[in-house]
Amino acid sequence: MTTPFWCLFVAAVLPYVWFTFAAPLRKKQLGDKMDTHTPRAQDPSLLGRAARAHGAHANSLEALTYFGPAVIVAHLAHADETWAARLAITFVVCRLIHGTMYLLDKPAPRTAFFAMGLFASIGLFVLAARA
Repeated sequence: MTTPFWCLFVAAVLPYVWFTFAAPLRKKQLGDKMDTHTPRAQDPSLLGRAARAHGAHANSLEALTYFGPAVIVAHLAHADETWAARLAITFVVCRLIHGTMYLLDKPAPRTAFFAMGLFASIGLFVLAARA
């Protein structure tokens, strides 16, 4: 398996890493009022760290919608393997830092690492286009 595919695997697991923070914080905040039948209906009521942990989880899922295709397109186009690996690793590192900044309530660096991860994904598409 190539490095970008391994990075895609890590990116696919990452939302569940953030969920390990979000779930107990949700339980702590909502307690007995936690609705396990329709939990998403309670998402807007989350506050503070629970809301940020949920945001890190949700944003990681959303990031897969552009990173996954970028990795696959770069692979199918036979893009430069070294640069594809560098960009995929950059994406994963940025996503790890992004989630950490989300939990620590650091919006400026969180946004910067989101952008860098997005640009790494765009870079994979550019590599594919140039292949």
